[in-house]
This record gives sequence, structure tokens and C-alpha cells, in this order.
Amino acid sequence: MRSPCPEPGRGAHALDQADPLARFRAEFHLPPGRIYLDGNSLGLLSRRAETHLARVLGEWRTLGIDGWTDASPPWVTLSETIAAQLAPLVGAAPDEVAVTGSTTTNLHQLLATLFDPAGPRRVIVADELNFPSDLHALHSHLRQRGLDPAQHLRLVRSRDGRTLQPADILAALTPDVQLLVLSLVQFTSGQLLDAATLTREAHARGVLIGFDCSHSLGAVPHALDADGVDCAFWCSYKYLNAGPGAVGGLYLNRRHFGRAPGLAGWWGVRPDRRFALSDRHEPAAGAAALHLGTPHLLSLAPLQGSLELIAEAGGIAPLRAKSLAQTAYLMGLVESDLAGHGFTLINPRADAARGGHVTLAHPDAWRICSALKAAGVVPDFRPPDMIRLAPAPLYTRFADCAVAVDRLKEIMVTKAHESFPATRPLVT
Repeated sequence: MRSPCPEPGRGAHALDQADPLARFRAEFHLPPGRIYLDGNSLGLLSRRAETHLARVLGEWRTLGIDGWTDASPPWVTLSETIAAQLAPLVGAAPDEVAVTGSTTTNLHQLLATLFDPAGPRRVIVADELNFPSDLHALHSHLRQRGLDPAQHLRLVRSRDGRTLQPADILAALTPDVQLLVLSLVQFTSGQLLDAATLTREAHARGVLIGFDCSHSLGAVPHALDADGVDCAFWCSYKYLNAGPGAVGGLYLNRRHFGRAPGLAGWWGVRPDRRFALSDRHEPAAGAAALHLGTPHLLSLAPLQGSLELIAEAGGIAPLRAKSLAQTAYLMGLVESDLAGHGFTLINPRADAARGGHVTLAHPDAWRICSALKAAGVVPDFRPPDMIRLAPAPLYTRFADCAVAVDRLKEIMVTKAHESFPATRPLVT
């Protein structure tokens, strides 16, 4: 199934007029004079997130340490409050969600809790397209458990260097495999995997499965409970617009409740015993046992504001509908207006296989991205040759998509990109 695509280059104004989410654009601080299509790397600041951050700063100013009990809501329960708000977005019960840590630390925690190096199943399967930080974590975890990543980490290869074939993933699940870790949406091509099918097939082979939802959460619906996924983890600074380096989160299926946390910390102690300050770790119930240190209140607060906006917009369903419409619109414009300029659309076309961004490949991708920024459009570059364009449903207009492609075409016609350096400078 594919989303209906409006006539390329036309109809943007009418689509914006009919957009049920249009009013939320005013909730965001938009970069002056720029079209922002990089929400899949860092979402923009909303006024609501700013308000919640200012609230916590004010509570800190006036209450000091009493903010833990007297703030509204109390800081001591803010992680649980936000977990309940976020749980519908991942399709889980609140007690299966912990809002904590970062993507990589949460992956380490889930590995430490669920992966058992004893016995015949000691292989973890991931894929070569996975976000590098996940692969770094997998390598280091295996080494810490006394295993050799060269033997115990198996990477599924991509046939085209862009996407994964389900058959190749399943073929890697031999009897020595204990755990499969994949990104639900590939950060490069935007491919959306079929979580339900992969989970069912993994479990049929005796394999646990976990997903990195960093590039899917806030852009596509999730049904982690219904699909039977064992665990998941994510960041919240992309489509959740919670700010740079914002707090992450994790999901633990309730079938794994009661396992001792692999990494124990005082905030993972049951709340009624946390301040007893016993040297014996008494785990909290559910996913909350996987908390480590004290919650970062100034990181939690913006996420609360962002989740309020998503709830007011009607949840993930209307956001997904607009995202699919906008990415289909972008693809149509690319195919009609940029033909003959060397671009290749590499993201999947079908709705069920496409995340929230459009990816173009071009040999001069870095210079084109540089020229786009100079022309007032903020894209995202991924080596070696990818340009990612990510409309964010809460603040991107269809007109923004149309203007972005117009400016991209002008760059190619005038060869404006050729005045920019051919290689990306290293950041030191």
C-alpha cells in the first residue's frame, strides 16, 4: 500500500489549509528564515517544553531540595509520571517503561539484564546498518562478559548497502543465537521493519528480540506489548522534541519482570525502600528496577511538555498520517522535479516499510547539503552519499517541502553546490 501523492509541485497550500495539525506549528520556535527538515536528528524546541523546563527551574529556585516532595508534580515521581505519558506511544503498559538514561546506557542495561553468557546460546545478532553506538555497545558488552565479538556478534549484511531483507535476518538466527538487536527504523534509508513478524519468528527459534526505537518513536506507531517484543530502548531528542541530549527510555516486557537488574543503582530500588539507604539492593517492580542514578530533572521536564503536545494532537495516529502524506509528497516532488540531476530515492516507498524521513543518494551529497543550508533549508547528511529530509508533523508544512525541493532544484541547475568543499570537515 502506498499513500496517495498529491500532484507534484502543486497543492501544498490546499494541503496546509486542510491539515488538522496545522495549529501546532505555532507551538514551536522555528529557526528564522529557514526551512527545518532535520527533525530526525534534533527536533525543535516547543513553547510547551520551554514552559515545563522553566517550571522546574522555578521550583528549584524557590523550593530547593523540597522540590522532590513539594513540586507539582513532585520530582521524586516525575520519571513515573512521564513514563505513563509515554507508554501509549510505544504500545506498552506504564510499568513496562522507564524514562531514564540515554540510548546507549539503556542498551547496556538491557544487555546486562537479559543476556546470559552461560550455555550454548551465546551469539548476539545485529546488522551492519545499525547505528554505530549500538554496535559499540554490543562489542564492549560481549568483551565484558568474557566473549569474543569476532565469534559471538553476528552482523546481518545488507544486499544493497541501504536496507535489510527479512529473510537474511531470519537466516542468521541459528541455534547458537540468544538475542537479536535491530533498529526499528534504519537511520540511513528510513526502512521500517516489521516488528510483529520478526518477533514471532525470533521467538519461534528461541531467540529474544530487542529494538532501538530512536528513529521511530514519535514518527510511527509501536505495539511492543501486542507484538511480544522482549525489550526496546530509545532517545527522545528526535521526533519527541525533548532537546539535545535529552533523557532516553527503555521498555521491558513484563515476562521478564523479576530479573535482577544487570546494572544496579539506587533509583532502581523500590520507592518505599529507596531512602532507607540499605546496602542491599531491593529492586523496584517492573521496568523501574532498571533505573540507575537520580533522574535528571532538567532533562525530564522538556519531554513532559512534548508529550503533552502529542497527546493534544490526538496521539501517534494523526502524526503518522501526516508524516506518510508529507514523505509521499516529498518523494513525488523529487521524482518529478529532480529527474536528471543524479538523485536516487533509497527509502522504501510502501507505507508499511517507510519511517518518517526521505533519503536521497547523490555522489555530491555533502556539497549539496552545504548548499541547501546556505539557501535556507536544513537537511541532514549521512556518509557516504545520503541526504535525509525529515518533515516533522507537528511543525512542518507541505509548503516547506515544496520550497525545499524548489531550492534543491535551483542548486542543481545553477551548480551552486560546486563552490562548497567536496568533503565534510572532521569535527574535533
